[in-house]
Amino acid sequence: MFRLLVVLTLLIPAAASAQVLLPGQGTQAEREGLEIGTSTSEIAITSDFRGADLTIFGAVTNTDELLLAIGQYDVIVVLEGPRQDATVRRKERIFGIWVNASSMTFADVPHSYSMSSSRSIDDITTPLDLTGEGIGIDHIPLRPIDFAGNFNSLNEFRTAFRRIQQVGGLYERNPSGVRFVSSNLFKASLRLPANIPNGVHTVRAYLFKSGKFVTQKSQPLRVIKTGIEQTITDVAHRQPIFYGCFAVLLAVLTGWGASFIFRKD
Repeated sequence: MFRLLVVLTLLIPAAASAQVLLPGQGTQAEREGLEIGTSTSEIAITSDFRGADLTIFGAVTNTDELLLAIGQYDVIVVLEGPRQDATVRRKERIFGIWVNASSMTFADVPHSYSMSSSRSIDDITTPLDLTGEGIGIDHIPLRPIDFAGNFNSLNEFRTAFRRIQQVGGLYERNPSGVRFVSSNLFKASLRLPANIPNGVHTVRAYLFKSGKFVTQKSQPLRVIKTGIEQTITDVAHRQPIFYGCFAVLLAVLTGWGASFIFRKD
């Protein structure tokens, strides 16, 4: 028994010393982090709204000083509009009349999409990684509902949807809209179009290191109508029958008034 106690007494300090980690062993460098903030949390749409600029401030934490010095960190900032189903229709000429011949509906796509980056996103990472994270106008997931056609037709509708959104000013990109103002602080500018949809939007920031995705951060941004625009919107949604009848009556009265004023005696 006495020998056993002596052996245990000798082993306990040895076991304790074995728990001490050598420098660089058993520990891992803390991963880079990302923090963002916006110049405003709410955009008010009035009758004279012509669009606006949104500024996003951010910071990259726990950076590698060497990689930071040689510009291996990139940031992409995106403002996504409310998500909803979107239908694209193809017109064809039948007997001299243009009619909607076919259509395709994409599920849960952002109504608007504005993006800024520290450089062209194709220079930041690979198209496969962009598609995996759904970053960029050309990489937004467009999943058709009840699709039964061929792949070429699907690509045509996807291309048409993106073109329509860009022509309407709802999808925009700025490959130099993100600028580092210090070693790890950045500033991003996003353009909000005049026809930006009402609702809760999402600001997203993505951090890349040496072409590899590291992390992302997001926060909401409310876009609301104010004044008479908000009143009309509320009536249209809450009392659609009354709103429709009033719109028809107003159109009739306007047409009758114009014909009365400009009639020739």
